[in-house]
Amino acid sequence: MSVAIAGWLQAGLLVLALAISYRPLGDYLAHILTSPKHWRIEKFLYRLIGVDSEADQTWSVYIRSVLAISVVGVLLLYSILRVQDHLMLALGMPGMRANLAYNTASSFVTNTNWQNYSGENTLGYTAQFAGLAVQNFISAAVGICVAATLIRGFVRRQSDRVGNFWVDLMRLNLRLLLPFSFVLAIVLVASGVVQSLADPHTVTTVTGGHQTLYTGATASQEAIKELGTNGGGIFNANSSHPFENPNAWTDWLEIYLLLVIGFSLPRTFGRMVGSQKQGYAIVSVMALLWAGSTAINTWLEARGWGAAARLAGGAMEGKEVRFGIPASSLFATSTTLTSTGAVNSTHDSYTPLGGGMALFNILLGEVAPGGTGSGLYGMLILAIVTVFVAGLMVGRTPEYLGKKIRPAEMKYAALYILATPAVVLTFTGIAMAAPSARSSMNNTGPHGLTEVLYAFGSMGNNNGSAFAGLNGDTQFWNLTGGLAMTLGRFLPMIFVGALAGSLAKQKQTPASAGTLATHKPLFVGMLLGVTLIVVGLTYFPALALGPLAEGLS
Repeated sequence: MSVAIAGWLQAGLLVLALAISYRPLGDYLAHILTSPKHWRIEKFLYRLIGVDSEADQTWSVYIRSVLAISVVGVLLLYSILRVQDHLMLALGMPGMRANLAYNTASSFVTNTNWQNYSGENTLGYTAQFAGLAVQNFISAAVGICVAATLIRGFVRRQSDRVGNFWVDLMRLNLRLLLPFSFVLAIVLVASGVVQSLADPHTVTTVTGGHQTLYTGATASQEAIKELGTNGGGIFNANSSHPFENPNAWTDWLEIYLLLVIGFSLPRTFGRMVGSQKQGYAIVSVMALLWAGSTAINTWLEARGWGAAARLAGGAMEGKEVRFGIPASSLFATSTTLTSTGAVNSTHDSYTPLGGGMALFNILLGEVAPGGTGSGLYGMLILAIVTVFVAGLMVGRTPEYLGKKIRPAEMKYAALYILATPAVVLTFTGIAMAAPSARSSMNNTGPHGLTEVLYAFGSMGNNNGSAFAGLNGDTQFWNLTGGLAMTLGRFLPMIFVGALAGSLAKQKQTPASAGTLATHKPLFVGMLLGVTLIVVGLTYFPALALGPLAEGLS
């Protein structure tokens, strides 16, 4: 079987699996977020932490709860990393430096999982599973919680309540993330992924040398890392390491896991607003963006440039021969269009335009399908902008799902759209101007700019993947990176919460002859265009100076 046919088969099976999962998983998520019944263990935990499970919160209280648990998460994880040498199963690893611990704590709490350290050489087992893995679960659930507030904003009428954060958080972890991750970890172990708390052991290599092998609770963390679109790896090589991703089957499974919740949430949205056609419209735009990006990236890498690439049959530098170009491009596209950041190849070694495509995916806001929850609420914000533009064309107040899009709603939507680019471009400009930041760059010219833009684009959009030519473990990069990840995560969430509260206060507006049908192909095409144009206008100058200039030179 040729490589091209194998690649098409792999992608086709992935699409089929996602399509099969769309309805049951989407409906189950809707059930989790709307069921009036609480499990016994949930009731016990509510009493333990003093939560009234029947009391809905206003948007401001809901978002303050999100921020509160995130602040506590940063402090706890920071403390664990600093004192890990005094913990069980530390493996003799010293406590992490202050600025690196801050960066790492901010990274995992914000669902970014940017890593300025080598996991197997820096962290003991307790810090991995009691520190990092815990935040993998919480941060993934938080994204879905915030998406739920926006959906409730469309559903509820003349109300100032958008749900109970603690109920949503508890249910998503106990009913979805924990049980699914447990089963998936067993599947990964059976497929060859390592799972052990034994001490690292030394082996003799074929050349007579010695190498110490670190194992860790890899399979269990791998499951939630992909399912929750987290992305942080036990090993520095991430999902290209054979202990994390040993074969073609696990590679396919990991791609499926990092996409499945994001592509199923539009079904949840349609179920909760009472119109599956609305969910189909949103998932169609996500699918078109993902399929187009996958095709373009695969073509760019298969074509390659230069004699070496032609002799190898494509741009194989930085790619695992176990996976080849199709599986590497499929993984790269999927991980950069979600907020996962896991990698099975080195994006810095992609062709200039191929690496530029991965960067563009991140800058797109990761809405195809995006992170757990964050992709859906990002796409819904763009849908609001689309109906607003359509309303301007015909001279009437725009409506979406029975709610008028007034100046207040558009202000929140505009602030959401501007927040992340402001963070990314501001920090990129500072880094390019600061000598202490430029000293970490191993490349100059357009490629050096691309590495810096990719770094802050990845951190600001909470992705976590990186170009390899940048040394991020310095005081400048740890501090500015931690701040970029925090602002890039929570500023948009605040605006989403405010928008949800504003929508929930409105009464339902009946559809009229002038109402734009937001479930038809015309709207899908308009939403696709708005998504591409908004990103193109925002980042095109920076992209032109970086990957486009390098690719066309």
